[in-house]
Amino acid sequence: MAYLPTSLPAVQPTLDDRAFWQHCNAQSLRFQACSDCGAFRHPPMPICPHCHSERHEWRAASGPMRVFTYTWVHHPAHPEVRGSLPYNVVLVQFPACGGVKLVSNVIDATPQTLQVGTELELVWEAGAAEQMLPRFRLKR
Repeated sequence: MAYLPTSLPAVQPTLDDRAFWQHCNAQSLRFQACSDCGAFRHPPMPICPHCHSERHEWRAASGPMRVFTYTWVHHPAHPEVRGSLPYNVVLVQFPACGGVKLVSNVIDATPQTLQVGTELELVWEAGAAEQMLPRFRLKR
């Protein structure tokens, strides 16, 4: 069963993040990185904020994944999530990827087990319109 309902509105990729979602559909978590200075960035954008280069590539996420911050949602932000309350929203940090952060959920967390700094593992989950979504679980 999906962490959040698949009846939520589907992801609507933009020109900047279309490749990110295509990689997700292939179950490959990749972040945009500048081809000139090497800086990672997320969300994807057309110009590097560090060196202003327009050249970029997609590099696989690597290294540890940790909870940077989180919250537990107790009031439905959308009518479809009413039956999923409470659910967590987590900002996952990737130190080996320049510290980029990704908003997601930890599917097996409880208020007692979720803490800042907790190490996570990547899992994939089909969302609306079968879009694969990067979700996380507590590292075993």
